[in-house]
Amino acid sequence: MPLPTIEWEGNIEGRVRLIDQTKLPTELKYIYCEDVKSMWHAIKTLMVRGAPAIGIAAVTGVVLGIKDIHADNSEVFLKELKNVTHYLGSSRPTAVNLFWGLSRMERVARENLNRPVREIKELLLKEAINVQNEDKSICRQIGENGAKFIKDGDGVLTHCNAGGLATADYGTALAVMFKAYEHGKKFKVYADETRPLLQGARLTTWELMHAGIDVTLICDNMAAHVMKLGKIQCVIVGADRIAANGDTANKIGTYGVSILAKEHGIPFYVAAPVSTFDLNIASGDAIPIEERSSEEVTCGFGKRTAPEGIKVFNPAFDVTPAKNIKAIITEKGVIEKPSRESVQKILG
Repeated sequence: MPLPTIEWEGNIEGRVRLIDQTKLPTELKYIYCEDVKSMWHAIKTLMVRGAPAIGIAAVTGVVLGIKDIHADNSEVFLKELKNVTHYLGSSRPTAVNLFWGLSRMERVARENLNRPVREIKELLLKEAINVQNEDKSICRQIGENGAKFIKDGDGVLTHCNAGGLATADYGTALAVMFKAYEHGKKFKVYADETRPLLQGARLTTWELMHAGIDVTLICDNMAAHVMKLGKIQCVIVGADRIAANGDTANKIGTYGVSILAKEHGIPFYVAAPVSTFDLNIASGDAIPIEERSSEEVTCGFGKRTAPEGIKVFNPAFDVTPAKNIKAIITEKGVIEKPSRESVQKILG
C-alpha cells in the first residue's frame, strides 16, 4: 500500500500534510502547508508533483487560501476566492489537473452563493476531501483496466513517476503494475532515471521496491538498447495533459520513448484519469509547455555539472502524438487507437 502523498488534517482551520518528494529516496520527510503561499511553493518546487496529486494540492490549497477571507457577503467571498485560484494557477502551467481542481472549487462556491460564507467554506473543505477520496477509487480502477496489458514474463518500461506519490493512492501507470502484481503476474520493470530531476530514479524505483516488484534502473539514453535486446514488451507512462485528439503531454523524454517503442514494435500505453483530459485543446500543439530554471540542469542536486554562463533550454514536458499511443487507460475504460472520436466515445 503506497504511503499517503497528500492529506488534509483537521477542520476548516486545519492544514495539509504532504511528502516532500524532493527529499526522496534518501529521506522520507513530511511537510505541513498551513497557508496558500506554502502550498504554491510546494507545487512550484516539486515537493508535490504528478498530475492527480497536483489536483489534490490545488483543492486543498484553495481551502488554505479561504481561511484568510473574512468577507461576510458571498459575492465578495467569491471574488476573493478567485484571487486565490488565480494565484495557485500560476504555480505550474502544464498539468491540467491543477486547473481542473481550481475550477471545481470555484463551481462549488458559485452554486452555493445563497448560503452564508461560513457554510460555503465548509462545503469547499468537503469538496476537497471528496476529490482526494475519488482519486483513490480512480487509481484502483485504472489499475484494474490496464492490468491485462501486462503478461507473465513481460518487461515493462516506464518514464518519470506515475505512482502513489503522484496521486492519492496507487498512481496511474504504476497502478497498472501494482494490480498486475496483485493478480500474481511475474514481470520486470525498467525505470528510466528521467533527467534532469531523476523522478524515475528517486521515486519510481523507491515505490516499486517497497511494493516488492522487480525493478531495474536505467539511464534515459539506454532505453533504445534495452528495447533492442528484447527486454521490453510494453511501455506504460502517465500524463499531465491530454488533448481532445489523444495527444499527450508528459515528462520530458516521453516523446522520445514513444518513438523508440514504435521503431521496435512495442505497444506504448498512457494511463491517466479522465480529469487529465483537456477537451478544450484540439491537439498537442496547443498544450502549454512549462520551462523551468537552468539550475535544474547545470546544478542538479547542488553540484555544478556545466560551465558558468552556459545557455540552457529546460522544458519540463514534451508531447507524444496520439499516433504513437496504442491505448489510453482511464477509469472509465480503455481508449484504443486514440483519436478525437475514440476519446469522445469513452468520455462522452
